[in-house]
Amino acid sequence: MNLQFPRIFRPLISNTIWRKTPSEKVIYLTFDDGPVPEVTPKVLDILDEFEWKATFFCVGENVKKHPELYQEILRRGHRTGNHSFNHLKGYNYSADDYVENVKKASEYIESDLFRPPYGRITPKQIKALKNDYQLIMWDLITHDYDRSLSHQQVFKNVENHLRKGSIVVFHDSVKASDNVLTVLPQAIEFWKSKGYEYRLL
Repeated sequence: MNLQFPRIFRPLISNTIWRKTPSEKVIYLTFDDGPVPEVTPKVLDILDEFEWKATFFCVGENVKKHPELYQEILRRGHRTGNHSFNHLKGYNYSADDYVENVKKASEYIESDLFRPPYGRITPKQIKALKNDYQLIMWDLITHDYDRSLSHQQVFKNVENHLRKGSIVVFHDSVKASDNVLTVLPQAIEFWKSKGYEYRLL
């Protein structure tokens, strides 16, 4: 299970950000694939409870369906990013078609941040997007969406891969709901106990 994209290969995917401020005890918490009414409000409540902020990489069609929920994310002091309109896997699309889908999402998501769904993006797609977006990848993906993993296993992913400046991915999706709603409070408590603070991307 690849929780961290091998560091030796990260430079090969140029113009992308995997980790920030590696000398500081900071976590950049992010969520992918929302907003959805079944999960996102509960995630927002947990973040409020722990006074923690995050960046939500939103799928355009979900924002179109739930614009009030998107505005609630912003109202509560979080940041948003573009995650394409239809959650596209970049390898399956031409650069033109991929960029068109990202631009369609931008009609609903005002942000200069973009994260490619699945982390799949081609050099041509990067070249076409890099002038308009900061391309955000991750230092740790929790695999909270994997229903074969227990809460304890997902938390261990967080615990075992603690690093300064990590960009961490959870998901505010129905598929991930059981794990994220249980593990997220544990993760924030763990980070705080180790002296870490949040920072927005």
